Amino acid sequence: MISPLAALRAASHPLLRALCSAGLTVLLAACNQATLQQASFAPPLPPQYAALSDGAVRIPAVEAETINPKFVKQRVRYATNYPTGTVVVDPYAKFLYLVQEGGFALRYGVGVGRDGFRWTGTADIRRKAQWPTWTPPSAMVARQPELKQYRQGMAAGIANPLGARALYLYQDGKDTLYRIHGTNEPESIGKNVSSGCIRLLNQDVIDLFNRVPVGSRVVVLSESESRSTSSVAAETSITAEVR
Repeated sequence: MISPLAALRAASHPLLRALCSAGLTVLLAACNQATLQQASFAPPLPPQYAALSDGAVRIPAVEAETINPKFVKQRVRYATNYPTGTVVVDPYAKFLYLVQEGGFALRYGVGVGRDGFRWTGTADIRRKAQWPTWTPPSAMVARQPELKQYRQGMAAGIANPLGARALYLYQDGKDTLYRIHGTNEPESIGKNVSSGCIRLLNQDVIDLFNRVPVGSRVVVLSESESRSTSSVAAETSITAEVR
């Protein structure tokens, strides 16, 4: 015969198992709820650049997820033989450097020319404009007939492709038709997207515009020069100094 104690133990095992299973289900449900609540109340990341009022135009904030943080304006160590005040564009690393004293530079992220529209060499800034109008070159209109409506120029404003500022580049006294300018497409920074122009975030092009006078030299590096510069940068451990 089975003893009363053995019978009690046999009967209790399924009950204990059921209770443990129910308790585990409740515990997991509580954990999942806590995780969802924590995710729901996680604070949003601050923008890379705050919104900015520039005259009558409101420039939107650049949200944190829009661009890679390395393309945010920063002061870096920069070894170069170019004199202070030179603008050096590295279209392969997607950076623009404004050379400063003491082996430093202000570095900005840029969008540059796509395949077939890249160029290298030197130029001078002969003109500066705030909230410029945009007139597409005839070659661009031929490629994109929908731009015919802007043959007489597109009015300044946040929708204008030149953005908040434009620096006009000349070689041997002639307009290259290339510009350093702002953009209403912040997600294009760090990419090969333009027809040869060098585009910056509107917040950054305003900063550069205020620092660079007419007559400044602009150097656009070749691929080999970019490799050489990147090698020197790695050896000297370029690091951010200030935002």
